[in-house]
Amino acid sequence: MSADINKLEQIASQVRRDIVRMVHACQSGHPGGSLGCTDYFVALYFYAMKHDPSFNMDGVGEDLFFLSNGHISPVFYSTLAHAGYFPASELSTFRKMDSRLQGHPTTHEGLPGIRIASGSLGQGLSVAIGAAQAKKLNKDSSLVYVLMGDGELQEGQVWEAAMYAPHNKMDNIIAAIDYNGAQIDGSTEDVLSLGNLRAKWEAFGWDVLDVEQGNDMTSVIRGLDEAKSRSGKGKPVMILLHTKMGNGVDFMMGSHKWHGIAPNDEQLASALAQNAETLGDY
Repeated sequence: MSADINKLEQIASQVRRDIVRMVHACQSGHPGGSLGCTDYFVALYFYAMKHDPSFNMDGVGEDLFFLSNGHISPVFYSTLAHAGYFPASELSTFRKMDSRLQGHPTTHEGLPGIRIASGSLGQGLSVAIGAAQAKKLNKDSSLVYVLMGDGELQEGQVWEAAMYAPHNKMDNIIAAIDYNGAQIDGSTEDVLSLGNLRAKWEAFGWDVLDVEQGNDMTSVIRGLDEAKSRSGKGKPVMILLHTKMGNGVDFMMGSHKWHGIAPNDEQLASALAQNAETLGDY
């Protein structure tokens, strides 16, 4: 399947608009990481994954995705809406009382596309490995994807899961790390250095690849294609996705300060001016 890069970039532009509008409307949320991962989410749901928006929790015969760093829910919700899981108009309820679109994704609200409650960092990889193992037991050849933040790797449970997957030859999982070097309190280097991530994951037995331009749609597509080509060969696959926090909004880009604050009216207008309305605002 070939990718229509222009179409994917148009979707990404709308998703970025949704993100800043959602967070601005409730004056709460996490725009920085959401913007940084927009290209990955769009490439995943509109190109790489085999999935069904009618949504069945079991996901038999389709690829699954788990978001571990659940605070970047705005990009997840917008992507799901535009992929047909629920009406885009529901994005206007983000973080409001009785909304299905909680600040961190939850399952008890029954929102299509959400398979786990996430946001308690460090847990997503373990869940994804469990789902991948279930697919193997059920002789389901579909893939399981999971995204983690780089600051999240400071959680110990991640490394328990990192040992488990290669030991059990979980070669049907493709994990990705949003490698932007920033977390809520500053740079990951200053808070708790991650060291050489490639060497670490390879030492645990993962097949690791770098996507150096994680905010370039063509590069992300190539990275996902390469990751899929490496699956099924005895090792779990890890993508180091090099992104910029706040990508697509100039005053947010590269700053950890936009991890979890909302733009004001003037900042919203500036952000929207930088991202064209391509699918219609909700």
